[in-house]
Amino acid sequence: MSSPVKPSSPPVKFWRDPAKRALLFQLVLLCAVTAFIGFIINNTLNNLSTRGITTGFGFLDDPAGFAIAQSLIPYAETDTYGRTFVVGLLNTLLVSFLGIIGATLLGFVVGVARLSPNWLIARLASAYVELFRNLPLLLQMFFWYFAVLRTLPGPRDSLSLNDSAFLNVRGLYLPEPIPGAGFHWIWLALLLALTLSFWLIRFNHRRQEATGRRMPAWWISAGLIVALPCLTFIGLGAPLEWNYPELRGFNFRGGMTIIPEFLALWLSLTVYTAAFIAEIVRSGIQAISHGQTEAAHALGIKDSLTLRLVIIPQAMRVIIPPLTSQYLNLTKNSSLATAIGYPDLVSVFAGTTLNQTGQAIEVIAITMLVYLTISLLVSFFMNWFNNRMALVER
Repeated sequence: MSSPVKPSSPPVKFWRDPAKRALLFQLVLLCAVTAFIGFIINNTLNNLSTRGITTGFGFLDDPAGFAIAQSLIPYAETDTYGRTFVVGLLNTLLVSFLGIIGATLLGFVVGVARLSPNWLIARLASAYVELFRNLPLLLQMFFWYFAVLRTLPGPRDSLSLNDSAFLNVRGLYLPEPIPGAGFHWIWLALLLALTLSFWLIRFNHRRQEATGRRMPAWWISAGLIVALPCLTFIGLGAPLEWNYPELRGFNFRGGMTIIPEFLALWLSLTVYTAAFIAEIVRSGIQAISHGQTEAAHALGIKDSLTLRLVIIPQAMRVIIPPLTSQYLNLTKNSSLATAIGYPDLVSVFAGTTLNQTGQAIEVIAITMLVYLTISLLVSFFMNWFNNRMALVER
């Protein structure tokens, strides 16, 4: 006996289908956003044309006509606005990179110190975090610049270190290394040492997983990185000279100068961001079960090795995601440098260049694109590093 045929369900109307209805709403919203952006662009171009303001990026080839206090590449007042953009970008990358390194090292030290069994060390670390985390960054920047660095003595009364380094109100003057002929072989030796050290650490890790035995690969790598370039340096006859700063008239000449604006910005970014990183490190360590520490002690592992080999590697999986946000914040906070006159991208390009050329749309668009690109690159690298540190299921 054949089974009865089920009646087919009637087709669902368009407005009663959630998928089709959602797709329609998305298309309508996309058209509305596109029309709004088109209206803004058209209105802006009409206003610029009415006021006789030209658009485009041709201004980047015009001579800038102003000096910049710090430049990592050769720069003169006769150079173009395009070169001022490069100078400002390099200054921003420099202070951001050094700030990330300094804040990471200081933040990890303070974060671990907050969990120290020593009462005084733990309280000092807590006081540091509560103090610098709750003070505005701009206020700290003013403190380091006006209350600390601007109160230093003049060039004639500079603070001296062995008559080689000098610190005064105009900056920090250090000896400048001048490489001689054949110095590139030292860089190649350093690169070779880093490559061998990387291979040695990976080999030691695989050997430990296979046999349970391990060698002091980190100490060997550190010695290799130091010894190989030094031996190459000595073998080449020390091809390096030093240009020492000398007081001539009212200022120092020679050597290399670190301007006070850079010092104030780097100190404020480092100290401020390190307070947040310290809390991230502390919470990451406390997120690891105390049983891990007890198990390590039961095996006779010392406290220092327990922290370095057992707790920190597991805590890094908790620390890295919020650490990425702090790196991004530090990079974007470096734009506050214009408040104390440090020649970063915002001060040099989005400030002086914009005021002289009047190309507000182009200059601001380029500046926004640069910060967006830097943030995306930092996020990409940290996400890659986070994936490398993630647990691998067997």
